[in-house]
Amino acid sequence: MLVRNKSMKLITLSIATVFLTFPNASNAENLTQVNQLLSTKECDGCDLSGTGLVMANLAGAKLNGANLSQANLSQANLKGANLSNADLTGTSLYGANLTGANLDGAKLEGTDLRTAYLNNASLKDLNLDKAHIEGANGITSYSGTPEQFYRWGMSEAQKGHYQTATEYHTRAIELDPKLAPSYLTRGLAFYNLGREKDAVRDAQAAAKLFQLQKNTAGYQTSQNFLKGVELSHNREKLPGT
Repeated sequence: MLVRNKSMKLITLSIATVFLTFPNASNAENLTQVNQLLSTKECDGCDLSGTGLVMANLAGAKLNGANLSQANLSQANLKGANLSNADLTGTSLYGANLTGANLDGAKLEGTDLRTAYLNNASLKDLNLDKAHIEGANGITSYSGTPEQFYRWGMSEAQKGHYQTATEYHTRAIELDPKLAPSYLTRGLAFYNLGREKDAVRDAQAAAKLFQLQKNTAGYQTSQNFLKGVELSHNREKLPGT
């Protein structure tokens, strides 16, 4: 997981210094609502679609049910903000501070949450499958389904982010101790991290579960992985290797 740079401070911007973009500059109602948000931090149900609020200070803002689709909130400070039931379709929250924010029931299709801070955020009734969450901090505390964590772990492993992959698979296994594919893929991630003993332990657990579940393909894959680890280990012991 990415480690937050302690020296980095979120920038607080006044209305005059926030760069705003609108899909329709003539939309006076949209402009009025943006100014309302920035001056009072209260805009429940507002239409803020397409607005540009990069690095805006919206800590504690009340945005329940607001339409923020296609808005740019990259690196914005939304600490403790209420975004429950908000429409965040296609919204950029790249690197945003959402610590302690309420996102219960928010629409997150195509939402960019990469490197965002979600520690202690409330994330109930969400579907993160179509959101971009690579490198998001605190996502492992989200009570998603085992299958979701498995898919995120697979995605991270494919990108070479093996440590993050193990964390997602660990969460999947905590939620479903019989999820054999997560044991196997976590074992592969451990192997790529040089943790051979952990890799073997997970592959053996996967093989046992696959066998109990009568999943022949999964069992054979686990056995092939174990044989591969053994061959690699023996090869390293040969003189001159």
